[in-house]
Amino acid sequence: MNLFPDLAYLPGQLHHPTVRDLAWTLLSPPLLAAVDGLRPRHPLCASGWAAHPQRLANWLHDLDRQPQALLLQTPAANGSRLGRYYEELWQFALRQAPGIRLLAANLAIRDHGHTLGEMDLLLEDDEGLQHIELAVKFYLGPPQADGRASRDWLGPGRLDRLDLKLEHLLQHQLPLSARPEAHLLIQTLSSRTPQASLWLGGYLFYPWPTPCSSPRSAGSQHLRGRWVQRRDWTACLAATQAGRWQPLARLRWLAPSACSADALWSCAQLDAWLDELPADAAPRMLVHLREDVDGRWQEHERVFLVNDRWPLPPQ
Repeated sequence: MNLFPDLAYLPGQLHHPTVRDLAWTLLSPPLLAAVDGLRPRHPLCASGWAAHPQRLANWLHDLDRQPQALLLQTPAANGSRLGRYYEELWQFALRQAPGIRLLAANLAIRDHGHTLGEMDLLLEDDEGLQHIELAVKFYLGPPQADGRASRDWLGPGRLDRLDLKLEHLLQHQLPLSARPEAHLLIQTLSSRTPQASLWLGGYLFYPWPTPCSSPRSAGSQHLRGRWVQRRDWTACLAATQAGRWQPLARLRWLAPSACSADALWSCAQLDAWLDELPADAAPRMLVHLREDVDGRWQEHERVFLVNDRWPLPPQ
């Protein structure tokens, strides 16, 4: 479900990096199409912006000119927790979205002082009371399997696995709002019965040079990248069209990257960075930039560069 297909161009037009991340968060397609019959529900699907997408575009352009309010409400942009930053972007938008009433975010459900979990979002819209679980994930596909099984898709740190994430969402997070411990708390906020849904954003990275299949649950328009082992990097670089490559910091993994010419890495800088990178380094994300007609350098693709033993642990 891509709620705003006609606004897909917008992140590339915006200049402030946090506003670009916000636009990407709201406009990018879901990673998955359905999980055990449960289809993703876009948090804005019953908003006034869904009915009039140009109002959303205008709001984002205004923020791009004056981003101070957004920056004040996204402190995680200055930290290292990408998932927390992603949640803050959603919370900021939902507080502003016409037709949406955000009742709570990160609502802790407790039983006699023991925390059972947190509900990411509790909001009201024209379709009722919504309990929505959010996540942004980056999974790398298997080098020696067909890729259709979700258990074969790993996070760059190897400990995160797509099937385990889905199991946690389905078995623990989504049922939270139906628990008796949550009932009294929710009643203080709304008289309606909550409907639970999820929204999972992010990218799937396919092995190079031989890509695997997509997982069975993948959305038809999901965002893609590649992953490459160090020993194959030179060949991958030779097969890539003209442009520049440079590392992408973790808090910049959301929106397509863009920079001015003076912020662009030279080939010598990249070579020096690669020379200093340990052979057993954790995966690093690299972005391939190409110059547009306005002289800005825009992301063309992204790649995870992994060590030659990945996904095995370092020796």
